[in-house]
Amino acid sequence: MTDPAVDALRPGNPPAVPRQPAAPAGKSADAPPDGSAQDQDQADAPPGGAARDRVDAPPALGGGPAGEPVDVPPAARGGVPKGLDLDRLTAYLADHRPGLVTGPLTATLIAGGKSNLTYLLRTGDRELVLRRPPLGHVLATAHDMAREHRVITALAPTAVPVPEALLLCADPAVIGAPFYLMAKVDGTVLRSRAQTDPLTAGQRRELAMAMMDTLAALHTVDPAAVGLADFGRPDGYLGRQVRRWAGQLEKSRSRALPGVENLRDALADSVPEGANAGRVVHGDYRLDNLLTTVDPVAVRAVLDWEMATLGDPLADLGLLLTYWDVLGDSDLAEGNPVADGLGPRAGFPTGAELIDRYAGRSDVDVGPLHWHVALGCFKLAVICEGIHYRHTLGQTLGGGFDRIGELVDPLVEHGLHAVRER
Repeated sequence: MTDPAVDALRPGNPPAVPRQPAAPAGKSADAPPDGSAQDQDQADAPPGGAARDRVDAPPALGGGPAGEPVDVPPAARGGVPKGLDLDRLTAYLADHRPGLVTGPLTATLIAGGKSNLTYLLRTGDRELVLRRPPLGHVLATAHDMAREHRVITALAPTAVPVPEALLLCADPAVIGAPFYLMAKVDGTVLRSRAQTDPLTAGQRRELAMAMMDTLAALHTVDPAAVGLADFGRPDGYLGRQVRRWAGQLEKSRSRALPGVENLRDALADSVPEGANAGRVVHGDYRLDNLLTTVDPVAVRAVLDWEMATLGDPLADLGLLLTYWDVLGDSDLAEGNPVADGLGPRAGFPTGAELIDRYAGRSDVDVGPLHWHVALGCFKLAVICEGIHYRHTLGQTLGGGFDRIGELVDPLVEHGLHAVRER
């Protein structure tokens, strides 16, 4: 079953945060800590920019098997999940994509609770997937949708498996927010030990290696060749990441966090040059952001591109290793919804084996990854602390949230150890 605590931890799904003081005159409270809101790269921002900090965004939804439609939530009216207007959507598609809708249009919300909402649409014998911003999302929504649509459209002719993009609508008048449509891809999102334990050792290994082959394929894409030359600002990417997560820390903390300032400062004082900068990065690459099959073992599609940009591919590797080795191999892994189903304790290969596989199929200079793992630890520590704060306010639904706060100290400790390695 999909655990909402897992989805709430995703960098695409923010915790609720304390209300911030009013901004000084002449400076917007929405601006990121290192510059104006206008001159920052949307995809570099942590998942706590003003548009994503709203406490009225819908909570993560539990439901059926991961990646499958959940029952219509209580907020639905007339059998239509909240956030859709099927009559207007049907009329819009009839005008803009004649023939796409071949019968009455129905919709169910797909389990996951990420920052952007995902619906399965059925019309005749066809199934489509619609993505829209969360309810209450009021800023930069068209940009978010256009970003995801643009990157999967650009990657379609490459070796990176992505759903087929069908239509982008930037007009919020149709369903209440901008949205895009893509083709449904058959496969399973593996989130928990209940799903991965039945796999054989061989299937686990093949799946982990396919995950790394796909990431290597992404990082070898030439952005200019697929029309993504202006998709981000790779210069200074790693430094901006540190500054923005440091700003998010101040919004998310609710208690003393020993060592977190030391980790922040150590990262800021040792930002690497980023020799690999300028590659397409996913921003949250992990096993449960993939649609997979196990017979045969394959990655069918990479999902959740809302954090994608041009940056340093080692950031993707560092965050993946944080999930995989730091959390997945921790004493806290067993039964914890964040680490469940990932890493060596779940029977998968070690992080070192993953990197070896990646290095053999990519031209990226892997080099030392200590700093990038430390950045991944800092990011996840900040997110976990925000979720812990939200839980103390009674703003979480479902199980597992009571243990999220336990992960902050070990993440900070491991991050400090990693950033000091040479």
